[in-house]
Amino acid sequence: MIAFYIVIALFAYVIAPDNTAYANQMHLSIHSQPPGFEVDILVLPVTSLPRGTWDWWNGHKSNQEELPYSELKIENGRSYYRPYNVDGTPLAFVDANFAVADGIDLSRFRERYTSHKTYLLGTDKYGRDLLSRMIIGARISISIGFIAVFISLAIGITLGAIAGYFGGMVDSIIMWLINVTWSIPTLLMVIAISIALEKGFFTVFIAVGLTMWVEVARVVRGQMIVAKEYQYVTAARALGFNSYRIISRHILPNIMAPIIVISAANFAAAILIESGLSFLGIGAQPPMPSWGGSMIKDHYQYIILDKAYLALVPGIAIMTLVMAFMLLGNALRDALDVKTT
Repeated sequence: MIAFYIVIALFAYVIAPDNTAYANQMHLSIHSQPPGFEVDILVLPVTSLPRGTWDWWNGHKSNQEELPYSELKIENGRSYYRPYNVDGTPLAFVDANFAVADGIDLSRFRERYTSHKTYLLGTDKYGRDLLSRMIIGARISISIGFIAVFISLAIGITLGAIAGYFGGMVDSIIMWLINVTWSIPTLLMVIAISIALEKGFFTVFIAVGLTMWVEVARVVRGQMIVAKEYQYVTAARALGFNSYRIISRHILPNIMAPIIVISAANFAAAILIESGLSFLGIGAQPPMPSWGGSMIKDHYQYIILDKAYLALVPGIAIMTLVMAFMLLGNALRDALDVKTT
């Protein structure tokens, strides 16, 4: 499951049906449609915009206008379309503002300038493809896990190792810092950091990472206190190795098992924290798709209506990804715990 989401995140714009930037192609006339919804789209080039380019990482910059329609006609070299109406009532024909080249009949016009789209997960309240936004939104959750865990490991391992190895006043100062940080509610601290650094995509990464290092530091400190009394550490000191080499090359490689387990759990915690922040409007900002923000937040009121899937689909994605990381953490704990093997 984790590998599946990682592949989805890396190749999001290659896989997503709507490969425009952030899958933000809106069609208000087909908003809140159910999964499997099909519609005909009139695709017309917009000459006033620069030529569209495609980037597998950032998406497609489109210079086309998409118009959902129910009927087409050509009169006097001009194209007209009947806008799609969700209640089935036919609307009046509208000029598409597109001159048809001489000799092109309606069938050739359809072949060249129209397409038929199927929205596998339906559309959101702005008429955007829900599947595409789910795929691109996976990037937020996966990246928040990697970056936040990296920051927490860098700070937690460093401070925990120093406190556990040297002890004394150094240990007391670092433990005081750990206890103070631990006493502050995580979500409150993340909100404070996010506001101080201004709301944004990368600010959330930093804020979440800065609140997750205390658990890593406590575990590393405890393991370091025990490991520094082992005979191989005494032998390293007798050989004249400095403290940095003893810590980095002798002790840390032997206490990595609990750190790996904590990292897997922190992945899951980071995803949940980011979802909560995005729901509160502090995380990823529109139009960037986020499972917890622009998807659940915008559609949670639909749960009491007949379109609950608009909020349930991203919720299920969050649940499965978090569960996968928690199960991975439990499996690593059992595999790396010497007492259970």
